[in-house]
Amino acid sequence: MPIRIAFIGAGSVGFTRKLIQDILLVPELADAHFALHDIDRDWLNMVADLCRKDIKANRLPAAISRHARRRAALEGADYVINCTRIGGLEAFETDIEIPLKYGIDQCVGDTLCAGGIMYGQRNIPQILAFVRDMREVASDHCLFMNYANPMAMNVWAALDAFDRGEGVPTVGLCHGVQHGWWQIGDALAKLHGIKDMDHRRDVRIVCAGINHQTWYIDIRLRGRKVEAEELLEAFERHEQFARTEKVRIDVLRRFGVYSTESNGHLSEYLPWYRKRRGRIRRWIDNSEWIHGRTGGYLGACRAHRGDFKKQYDAHLASAGKPMDQWKRSEEHGSFIIEAIETGRPYRGFFNVRNGGTIRNLPADCIIEAPGYVDRFGINMTEGITLPQACAATCMASVNVQRMSKDAARHGDVTLLKQAMLHDPLIGAVCEPEEVWRLADEMLVAQAKWLPNYAQQEIRAAAKRIKQRQAPAKPARLRKPTRRSA
Repeated sequence: MPIRIAFIGAGSVGFTRKLIQDILLVPELADAHFALHDIDRDWLNMVADLCRKDIKANRLPAAISRHARRRAALEGADYVINCTRIGGLEAFETDIEIPLKYGIDQCVGDTLCAGGIMYGQRNIPQILAFVRDMREVASDHCLFMNYANPMAMNVWAALDAFDRGEGVPTVGLCHGVQHGWWQIGDALAKLHGIKDMDHRRDVRIVCAGINHQTWYIDIRLRGRKVEAEELLEAFERHEQFARTEKVRIDVLRRFGVYSTESNGHLSEYLPWYRKRRGRIRRWIDNSEWIHGRTGGYLGACRAHRGDFKKQYDAHLASAGKPMDQWKRSEEHGSFIIEAIETGRPYRGFFNVRNGGTIRNLPADCIIEAPGYVDRFGINMTEGITLPQACAATCMASVNVQRMSKDAARHGDVTLLKQAMLHDPLIGAVCEPEEVWRLADEMLVAQAKWLPNYAQQEIRAAAKRIKQRQAPAKPARLRKPTRRSA
């Protein structure tokens, strides 16, 4: 029987189509059935039309079905891929703009800090609904593959549900490790004048941590170990990276380890680089949003979502090319499915429950680390120890993730505020009362995407906002009494 692969949030046009092409490039998977679901029918129809044109042009036996109802797409699914953005751009705007009023300057705002925490509050109720549906209607061996942020919070919530008997096996997938890996290869190639560098062949890595704070703790260049001093020199002498990766290079200089994430991403997970508006420019580069521009990712998403008709025509014109012109991406999804279905092993980097994989992070948290996949599923490499500075940085985020995840599940306003209070960047910028006001304002602004929070809690937050906005009563000087005089 052909395997069935369901996509939730399939209207992410370029990403969904690329993942489907990746899967179809595996000969044994060419007859797969792709069941596509999205709440936006226009974008859902666009993706279905494009993929059908690709399939028809290459005379593949694969099938595409589109579904307005999620459960219909999930029925009988062997694999489910999540690409959703709950609340869309409307909610995302409040993730960035409201915290900015309090001096909290985010470049991305989808993983940690105020934006990431609230993104988790919107996502987790839906993640729990997704895995509940999968348990009821998908195949008995269904694997949930989450690409949506905030990665660690989403996967943590899904695996908690699985442990309670309310979900399915889940893995989180991200391409941050691959992108940093390419950078390392490029920097070392330029330092040593290597003309034929192939990062996968010539550079071997062990990379571990938590999603978006993962660390290249062992790097081998053509068999020999690359020490921190050599890597630092490579990045400092690289014409582009020395300008665009100032935060990552500074962390490398102080920690002795390079981080996976872009300058913009990494800068907002730490308390040191974005806390004073006048100093932020020192650490970012405005040539591209990803290098740290304020609200950079929001601006990129607005531009990308643009005019539907123009995008449809452009995408349709590019569809239907021969398969030999397709290039398989380095996204892990297709390689995991290939390994499980064919037995061909694959080494990748996966977001899973820690257990014993990283010794100096909590057992229950979600880590990103190397693992292998074959017919027996995903098996992680155990016994990794992070450098202490890396572990300490991760721990600050893990504590915020745990509180945020539990706040979302239980609709706990106090725990939500405590999560924000302990966030590294928020704590570097705001006083406690400001954090409480920020959380209230974001709860009210995003109320329609927060079914997990009771209406009375939202009304109470709105009342507190109104009270704070009321004009203060004029202060009166107390007349001195005879005794006090």
